[in-house]
Amino acid sequence: MRRAVCPGSFDPITNGHLDIIARASRLYDEVYVAVMINKAKKGLFEIEERIELIRDVTAEYGNVRVEAFHGLLVDFCKQRDIPAIVKGLRAVSDFDYELQMAQMNNGLTGVETLFVPTNPTYSFLSSSLVKEVAQWGGDVSHLVPPAVLEALDRRLRQG
Repeated sequence: MRRAVCPGSFDPITNGHLDIIARASRLYDEVYVAVMINKAKKGLFEIEERIELIRDVTAEYGNVRVEAFHGLLVDFCKQRDIPAIVKGLRAVSDFDYELQMAQMNNGLTGVETLFVPTNPTYSFLSSSLVKEVAQWGGDVSHLVPPAVLEALDRRLRQG
């Protein structure tokens, strides 16, 4: 069985993330979405909420599993026999950082990284940008799946 992982914080998952996950799900038998826990950062959504949202918006693919993880991504991969990491690249600036990570991950455990160019429609998109625009009342309905838009609206109304 061919396995890959799409890692990230997904706070929240965007249409850009979803595009990469969908494309990976067509290339691999099983795709893990690793929701990385960063205890130093306070997210808008709790880890459990992110996992639930991702499961909801990826349910149609049938071969996507969603799990939280804290620590080194290569350890996540080793524990699940995952030989490949799939990462979306929005711009050359992403490549500089991601290449270093890919080389480190490969050097540590031999895990390969597959870089997928982002759909140009989402080349500017990030979770941080979505949160900022939404917090100021901007329309992000074309940037996130409907379930995420509803969750954002609820969370931001809570203040």
